[in-house]
Amino acid sequence: MSVHPNIKWLLISLFATMLTLATACSNQVTSTGSHASPERSSSATADAPKEIRIGYQVSPNGELLAKALGLLEKNYPNTKINWLKFDSGRDVNTAMASGSIDFGLVGTPPGAIGIAKGLPYQVYYLHDVIGESEALIVKKSSGIQSLHDLKGKKIATTFSSTSHFSLLGALKTAGLDPEKDKITILDMQPPDIYAAWKRNDIDGAYIWQPTQAKLVSDGGTVIVTSKELADKGVVTAEFGIVHKDFAQKYPHIVKGYISLLDQAVHYYREKPEQSAQLLSKELELSPEESLQTMRQIIWLDASEQKKYFGQSGQPGQLAKVLKDTGDYLVTQKAIPSAPDVTTYQQALLRDLYK
Repeated sequence: MSVHPNIKWLLISLFATMLTLATACSNQVTSTGSHASPERSSSATADAPKEIRIGYQVSPNGELLAKALGLLEKNYPNTKINWLKFDSGRDVNTAMASGSIDFGLVGTPPGAIGIAKGLPYQVYYLHDVIGESEALIVKKSSGIQSLHDLKGKKIATTFSSTSHFSLLGALKTAGLDPEKDKITILDMQPPDIYAAWKRNDIDGAYIWQPTQAKLVSDGGTVIVTSKELADKGVVTAEFGIVHKDFAQKYPHIVKGYISLLDQAVHYYREKPEQSAQLLSKELELSPEESLQTMRQIIWLDASEQKKYFGQSGQPGQLAKVLKDTGDYLVTQKAIPSAPDVTTYQQALLRDLYK
């Protein structure tokens, strides 16, 4: 049966329109809405590496949720996404120095140390400001009821971490000196802290989630949190770092990852219970416990980055925090010297947030 020429061209035009719409939809990543970000994530067909290696930590933040949602895998289906778990920021520093990861997550102390030592990375995203998610937990049998009761006790933490920084800051605010007051501070990774706690080898620990929740569930008592210390000027945060070589070669991937992290943060804000369900496996906590730990930190989206990253000639809050952290670490002999605030500012990829 013949078709009238006008109808034929109409059908061809309609089919072409439908094909274009279908192709566009297939390239979209599931999102909870349109949110402010420096740039929407790159198309999966854009130039991308064969593998992206991410050094993550089990912290209840947007990156862990992005992992649980599989956002990178969906956005870059032809790229192998290799998630490498680390127990602390100092281990992430080591991996970044060796070139074995492309992205990583560190806290302000290891980040300040890494920049001071000239490690080959830059800061691309501030994931969160730490609040109650890090705290000093003590055993009830220890008799510790305040910071002043720490004299003669054994307290574990992870050296060169945000928790270590906060512990030393807490002692300083209380007028305590570890050496003079015979406070033994032990360097342990989170899994070792929990094991030492179960063996009664320590009186307490300053540590982050989810280990903190496990200690509390085992009868631990909270003495002070990082949220309380922040009010006294001891500020800690977690941020994302990217290897300089990777950032230079794949700037669109860095921007794309920022967009995906932004999606994860807004997914959490709009669907907290579903997010907690997703993270419960990673955190090894119940969904209810997971949600509680997630609410103990301040999650930041892409639209909130600018004030922390600053602009040309105007250092942001993050550079100042890193400088203050670096100066404090010098007094603790963690590093021989700390660079000026300009060096810390130059380590921030602030052009991403113009």
